[in-house]
Amino acid sequence: MQTDYFFVENDKTARKVVKFFAPEKKQSDLKLFLLDKYTENADIKEAQELMLKGQDFGLLSEAGLPCIADPGNLMVKWCHEKNIRVVPISGPSSIILALISSGFNGQEFTFHGYLPIDKGEKKKQILQLESQVQKTGYSQIFMETPYRNNALFEDLTKFLSPNTKLCIAANINDPEHEFIKTKTIKEWQKQKPELHKIPAVFVLGK
Repeated sequence: MQTDYFFVENDKTARKVVKFFAPEKKQSDLKLFLLDKYTENADIKEAQELMLKGQDFGLLSEAGLPCIADPGNLMVKWCHEKNIRVVPISGPSSIILALISSGFNGQEFTFHGYLPIDKGEKKKQILQLESQVQKTGYSQIFMETPYRNNALFEDLTKFLSPNTKLCIAANINDPEHEFIKTKTIKEWQKQKPELHKIPAVFVLGK
């Protein structure tokens, strides 16, 4: 890490990340700017002015890869508009890791983010995703807030057809608690996993 300036989602956890990867850095030297899903350009005007003067910034993700199911694209978009160089650094994406470990179509897929909270809208989208798999063969990837994972699992096993295949990838890359399984809905109904407050990605496919 060659900069002390970062866009972060959470000050406390960002400092832990920097300390882990760059323990030589002084925490008092770090300049952290909040960048989450509620951030607007006006909120980070000071940071933008520093960047226009040539200051390098890093973009830290809370979990996964910045800008993929994660805030950050607002800043990246602004950088392109101002002709400021953007340098991507390779890192893990739970979405891609779930897909490649599912056994489903990795050539054609769609990521939908979080499903609707409203019960009726959620059921409607679940059935639409299943229909897309059946019609096109495209893998359908989505997520849920960890504390609602079990409720989503119940909805999936209730609304989807028995032969539809579902992959659940939870605690990805956790050496002790990683759970990745692909089963039909009929099989999942016989083996309910415990997903409460566990980061998980769901994939429907063939």
